[in-house]
Amino acid sequence: MRARLAALFVPVLLAVTGCTDAGPDNAPVTREDAAQSRPSPFADCAGLTTDGPSVPPATPAPGGMPLPQLTLTCFTGGAPVDLHQVKGPAVINLWASWCAPCRTELPAFQRLSERAEGRLTVVGVNMRDTRSGAQSIGEDFGVRFPTLIDQGEALQRALGRNAIPMTVLVDANSQIRHVDVSGALDDARLTDLVRVHLGVAVPE
Repeated sequence: MRARLAALFVPVLLAVTGCTDAGPDNAPVTREDAAQSRPSPFADCAGLTTDGPSVPPATPAPGGMPLPQLTLTCFTGGAPVDLHQVKGPAVINLWASWCAPCRTELPAFQRLSERAEGRLTVVGVNMRDTRSGAQSIGEDFGVRFPTLIDQGEALQRALGRNAIPMTVLVDANSQIRHVDVSGALDDARLTDLVRVHLGVAVPE
């Protein structure tokens, strides 16, 4: 009789013990895990770069300079992006969720991407941020343009600028024509910068 009771008790004890296992399979879900499980609000980065070998221009266009030779990860995953091969004309916006002026201007960049569709590309570069923070801002503000990740501030260092928000205007030859660090930009200022430095007229 005792042997039968023991045989019944052991599986129950093992089951109870298994419920308290603190191993990886039972670890609590973090905010980062939750963010990665939600669909990304940002577009993927396919088609951002030119076709062909990763070779920078031999000579910068007059008045311009080539984009830095950096490889950045796309927020949505997929193949890494060679920044210096991003097709122009393009407007590259460096931002972070903890940066108040960045949050102020992000909706204007989203509207620019919609108003200028087919004329230029808007690309985000998320700086020194958490994935959950960037994801939440993208969802809350309806930001859908492609976004790259630069946790190490490599682009800032390459440009010699230690400021965000930062906006980099790139012409049709993938040459940098202007870097703006004046603070939060609005629709009118963005439209003007694009017209003056890229020669692109954006509809109102």
